[in-house]
Amino acid sequence: MMSESDTKFLQKLYEFINQEKKNLQCPEEGPNELRYIVYRSAFNKVIGRTTAFKRLLLIIKSEYDNIIRQLKRREKAEESEQSVVNTCQRLAAELNERTTILQTHGVELQEDIRTHRSINLESLMKGLSESEDPDVLQKHLKDLEIQKALLMDYRSQGVPLEVQTELEAELQAAERHRDQLSFENKHLRVLFMRLSCVVNRLTCWEQERQEVPLEGVLGSTLQNIQHLSSEPNDEGHGSSCNIDSELFEDEEPTGVDESKLLQDHLDSFVELLESAQYEEAALHAARSPRGVLRNADTMELFAGVQAPPASTPPALLFFRALLFTTAKGDRLSGDVSLQGVRCSLQHGNIHLVTHAVSQDKLMFTEELGDILTEHAQNNHHVLDQCLALASIVYEACKVHKKTALSMCRRGLTHSAAEFMKLNLTADDCMWVLTSSSNPTLLQLLTEPSQGQVAILPVGRACSALLVDPQQHRVVLQLLDSLMSREQGESASC
Repeated sequence: MMSESDTKFLQKLYEFINQEKKNLQCPEEGPNELRYIVYRSAFNKVIGRTTAFKRLLLIIKSEYDNIIRQLKRREKAEESEQSVVNTCQRLAAELNERTTILQTHGVELQEDIRTHRSINLESLMKGLSESEDPDVLQKHLKDLEIQKALLMDYRSQGVPLEVQTELEAELQAAERHRDQLSFENKHLRVLFMRLSCVVNRLTCWEQERQEVPLEGVLGSTLQNIQHLSSEPNDEGHGSSCNIDSELFEDEEPTGVDESKLLQDHLDSFVELLESAQYEEAALHAARSPRGVLRNADTMELFAGVQAPPASTPPALLFFRALLFTTAKGDRLSGDVSLQGVRCSLQHGNIHLVTHAVSQDKLMFTEELGDILTEHAQNNHHVLDQCLALASIVYEACKVHKKTALSMCRRGLTHSAAEFMKLNLTADDCMWVLTSSSNPTLLQLLTEPSQGQVAILPVGRACSALLVDPQQHRVVLQLLDSLMSREQGESASC
């Protein structure tokens, strides 16, 4: 049984629903958003009035709202699909209409083309069509111009037979002169070998304090040199007199056309490069005659080649081949050294750079040290190794201030301070301080040691560092250390 208050509440609730539906002009049947809002408000009033079944009513209302939302989503999806279908149908109809129009127009054009062709064939004589066609005539003109250019080029390259005869005579004379010089050269080499034997024997005789008479020494020496072959290529006699055939390598003719050898070497290099045999090409270039390919241009050529994935870059292969074929005591040029180090660092091959620097096979320049320093600052896992190499390069170039800066960045502050006191001026010391921002270094340079005046006055160092706001912390640490030192000295007194 409902109480009187509940009955009144229900009557008012029904009146509220009917009144709202009437005011909002809701339809009697079918889904409607306004009717849903009215019933939801009425449901909220019922939930607000009840206490015992409030949780159950809330669950029912939540399910009711979920169902309504699902219905709305489904309705929107159906509307969207219907709109897509309508759009596709409309586009299909338009495309069909356009296709029909284009087909009709194409048939008309084909008919017009056939008509015009038949008219032209009837009106023109046979053979006149090509003579009056501008495109055909232009093509024929280009062919004639190409033939003319080829003919002129052939005539410019050719020479009369008289010139060829003169050149052959000059070549034969040059070959005879070469053979004559070769014979004289061999004779002089044999003479040089014999004289060298005599000189060496006399030198040994002087070092032996002249225990044997000079006549006996000369007699035995002359007997020995009589056995020397007239050909200097005799290995036994050449080695007995310690004659190095390489002494005459640049002076004697080889008997082979050197330009042809060089051309063959370059052709082999190009073939290896085109066949993607980059390692063989790098070694071939590094062993080129007279080092014609051991330059920066070849390095740039290898750098521009795209190697297969997961393979060693060609430029790195060439740099490695250059290092391994460089004799002890020789160095690569400055440009090749810079490009090779950049390539090695770019591909993470720090060991190759370490080998090149430690074996003194690079041209040490300040720019090379700067490259190593920049790589160290950008790659902290090789910081100490790169800075150590940069210190070697800077020290070889006598760039002492950058050497000291590299030592500071490696944490060798005390060693750097001693190095700066011996090799740097006050201005260079200030440059190192401003670049490193090292409080310990500032303290070491501003305090006297072993009765000597400090290399930097405290006032000058502080005034120069205070110009840069980032250096204020370093100055404050120096002042704190000075105050602590004075307080300690006062307490000891």
